[in-house]
Amino acid sequence: MPTERVLADFIGQWAIARTILPKSGAAARFDGRARWTATASGADYAETGTLRMDGTAPMQAERAYRWTTNLSVFFDDGRFFHEVPAAGGRTQHFCDPDTYTGTYDFAAWPAFSVMWQVRGPRKDYEMSSLFTRLEPF
Repeated sequence: MPTERVLADFIGQWAIARTILPKSGAAARFDGRARWTATASGADYAETGTLRMDGTAPMQAERAYRWTTNLSVFFDDGRFFHEVPAAGGRTQHFCDPDTYTGTYDFAAWPAFSVMWQVRGPRKDYEMSSLFTRLEPF
């Protein structure tokens, strides 16, 4: 049986390598850093990096979430996003009218990957992220 992750496992700094493959249009690559910082109610997640797409200048990109001790993930405005399966596996988020289906893979811990398939009338892409631990916090 795989080891179940707990919030403390994520605390610290990580490198991110992400690819975004749309059904049509230019593919994108994001390279950056993520940091989980412990808080009284869980952890704050912040990522920053550079997004590159063919035919455009590189641009800075960032994202923030709040994680709770039960591995629930919330957008920075407080809306629920999804729950991370502690042993890895599938999760889902419905963002009307599009559906996000995610898969967490912790088999190579302390590196892990997250794959999102996004389908709907507004969005149609796959996004794959590899997180590699840089240092504990």
